[in-house]
Amino acid sequence: QVQLVESGGGLVQPGGSLRLSCAASGTLFSMYVMSWYRQAPGNQRELVARITSGGTTDYADSVKGRFTVSRDNAKNTVYLQMNSLKPEDTAVYYCKAARFVNNYWGQGTQVTVSS
Repeated sequence: QVQLVESGGGLVQPGGSLRLSCAASGTLFSMYVMSWYRQAPGNQRELVARITSGGTTDYADSVKGRFTVSRDNAKNTVYLQMNSLKPEDTAVYYCKAARFVNNYWGQGTQVTVSS
């Protein structure tokens, strides 16, 4: 069992930056594929970024070059650095841990990009 707690969301102006964190409890954090998803009102939840246990990353086309996902296995934490934020990045951001058939989700953190 893994419990995930996201933090770092908030209100930011267009062009600004935020760093989201997702702290995980439980063991074997380093073995999990960690992902960030987001869901805007009226939209489906979409994958934003993912990092494997080996550190390989991939990103949605809409955030490439602006967002960076990283992990600190010693701290059981995954991060999402978001730069050059746009109003269309406004959403609830969720962290997910996946290993084999097991998936665990955090409660989400709101990111609002607005002037």
